[in-house]
Amino acid sequence: MILQGARVRLRPWRDEDRAAFAAMNADQRVMEFFPKRLDRAESDALLDGIEAHFSRHGFGLWAIEALESPFIGFTGLAVPRFTAAFTPCVEIGWRLAAEHWGKGYATEAARLALAYGFETAALAEIVSFTSVANLRSRAVMERLGMQRDPADDFDHPSLPDGHPLQRHVLYRLRSLDRELPARS
Repeated sequence: MILQGARVRLRPWRDEDRAAFAAMNADQRVMEFFPKRLDRAESDALLDGIEAHFSRHGFGLWAIEALESPFIGFTGLAVPRFTAAFTPCVEIGWRLAAEHWGKGYATEAARLALAYGFETAALAEIVSFTSVANLRSRAVMERLGMQRDPADDFDHPSLPDGHPLQRHVLYRLRSLDRELPARS
């Protein structure tokens, strides 16, 4: 399945994406709000998991391409594998190579994934979460019209107590409340 926007296309992954995906996952800037950078084997395993998720759920994290590049990152929908007060749920997430930041690609691509989630997959709600300090991703969530209730913030169960990234914010968007703002 391909989702087409004005400047980005969400598409299935290709084998030739693996090297660029691994480079992105090894970049300290890109992985600043993740527990660690990934080596090639870990990156390949993550991509294998993304493809398995599509098979299991019918949706997942699509590769993003833009006019100037056949691979700039990913965005899409995923079912988190941990337990928290708000799970089970479907999460929207994204990760872009640093050279593609600040161009609105994450927001445009995420809008395509949200539309798919609400209109095709008929989801009632989609959430997104990140470390409290990840202001760039939080700004994308807000541009998407997602809402945060500080009472929903949580300590990520996959991170040990006291880890600097443990505290997370949770944003929500319900299909009934959905009115995607104009492009920004």
